[in-house]
Amino acid sequence: MFKGFASDNNSGVHPAILKAMEDANQGHVVGYGNDPFTAKAIDIFKEKFGAATEVFFVFNGTGANVLSLSTLTQSFNSVICAETAHIQEDECGAPEKFTGCKLIPVEPVNGKVTPEAVLPHLKGFDFEHHSQPKVISISQVTEMGTVYSPDEIKALAELAHKHHMYLHMDGARISNAAIALDMDFRGFTVDCGVDVLSFGGTKNGMMMGEAVLFFNPELTKQTKYLRKQSMQLFSKMRYVGAQFIAYLENDLWKETASHSNKMAKLLEAEVAKIPEIKVTQAVSANGVFAIVPKEIIEPLRERFFFYTWDEIQSEVRWMTSFDTTEDEIYAFVKLIKELLNKKE
Repeated sequence: MFKGFASDNNSGVHPAILKAMEDANQGHVVGYGNDPFTAKAIDIFKEKFGAATEVFFVFNGTGANVLSLSTLTQSFNSVICAETAHIQEDECGAPEKFTGCKLIPVEPVNGKVTPEAVLPHLKGFDFEHHSQPKVISISQVTEMGTVYSPDEIKALAELAHKHHMYLHMDGARISNAAIALDMDFRGFTVDCGVDVLSFGGTKNGMMMGEAVLFFNPELTKQTKYLRKQSMQLFSKMRYVGAQFIAYLENDLWKETASHSNKMAKLLEAEVAKIPEIKVTQAVSANGVFAIVPKEIIEPLRERFFFYTWDEIQSEVRWMTSFDTTEDEIYAFVKLIKELLNKKE
């Protein structure tokens, strides 16, 4: 089957991940997380993020975000996020349905939430007619492919904590962010004041399963009940634990994220040579956003499928994956040139 540039969700599963699941597929172990694979994976997370970290595995990214926010809030609270955030645009209202909270979207700058955008919404505290602000939620990597610096994260954490709020990070592509920043995970999460992290692996070579990491154990007294109630508790959890062991133990995450980021930079460099193509966002991780002549979009994605991000601006999004090859990048760029020549 043809590969494309639509989403890193469209790629397959890394062979090492499949092998780990196969190796775990022996005999019986106790279900619902009471198995040695889950225990070992949790220990690895604690080594990377700190011994106080509480870890909850869930099925998918939406489940991770919903469990994170459900734990932090009550139904009279509000969550401030970018208007482009996944929780706002791509989760079918699940965060609002399951938390009962109001999402307050703010205009991002280069995909990022800024303190200046948040400040006007920090009002109505202790006023019973107003939803009570409780969480600032950010995405790392952002939906625009950009990456928050540690200082930007610290500023938002300090703002949240000053108002007795929490900072949640949607880390669906957190490995790509770590490579872009050349930092370990802890350096731009726990050490910057993040309270809860949705840690993703599916977009970077895993088959399924995400992790919710709480850095204050006091927050998690009800989390296991919320996970079950929201239908996010695996019965055969060993297969998620086995994946995370393979993903984290020998830095497979670093290999896969480094490659996908490298492929995005190559794609950026190649399309930058084409005058008719305009890259619109800084390429920090594994996404390239570009304005493309409208008439070549359909014939181009007949061979390499991708999504249009903004139809009015003719802006598209191209995502690279752990299995994207240089040859595919060059073939894609060659086709762009051919289509542009035909247009002339």
